Amino acid sequence: MKTFREPAAVSLGLPASLGYYRLKRLLDCLLAGTVFVLCLPLMAATAVVVWATLGLPLFFSQARAGVEMRVFTVAKFRTMTDARAPDGTLLPDDMRQTASTALLRRLRFDELPQLIAVLCGHMSMVGPRPLPLATVAGFGELGRMRCRVAPGMTGWAQVNGNTRLSDDEKIALDLWYVAHANLWLDARILLLTVKTLVTGESVHAGHLQEARVFLSRRLGAEPPKA
Repeated sequence: MKTFREPAAVSLGLPASLGYYRLKRLLDCLLAGTVFVLCLPLMAATAVVVWATLGLPLFFSQARAGVEMRVFTVAKFRTMTDARAPDGTLLPDDMRQTASTALLRRLRFDELPQLIAVLCGHMSMVGPRPLPLATVAGFGELGRMRCRVAPGMTGWAQVNGNTRLSDDEKIALDLWYVAHANLWLDARILLLTVKTLVTGESVHAGHLQEARVFLSRRLGAEPPKA
């Protein structure tokens, strides 16, 4: 991962009002609660698929960095085995999945348990995806600014390429979101998430370039290369 050039003091700022965050929290609870109830049969079916293909345990959990880098535990349905190479290192992700669990990941059914984290206030429906603390710390000041808002089940980077993006491109999109967060943008991301689930991931060059320019002009940071 390439390191950004960071000025001695850099401030992103949050243009949204306190009222936005309060209203967003209320909407998060309403939406997450509704989706959780509606998806209970789907989660039960996902659990059966995981049990039949991978066995127990059903869930994978890991400590992640939340808002203001406060650590919380994120849980998801397990989709990979612990298969390792002769030297003890884990095999690549695609070699540790089954056809069924790969489909679960493609449809993001494995992420559904994170609705509980939204209801508990550790996550939001929309925001930068939660990352391990060490990964966030590796971004330095930009990583800390990324944590100025709650992590989300989906985010601007996820609807603009996700796994097709580099880490630097993802953080550029995440920081653009942090600076421009509003309810309309959140609603747009939720709709684009549904579209992405149906059509698959694709890189949106215009949004990515906008994020690069934002970093360059607002933060004095080196934008990710195309």
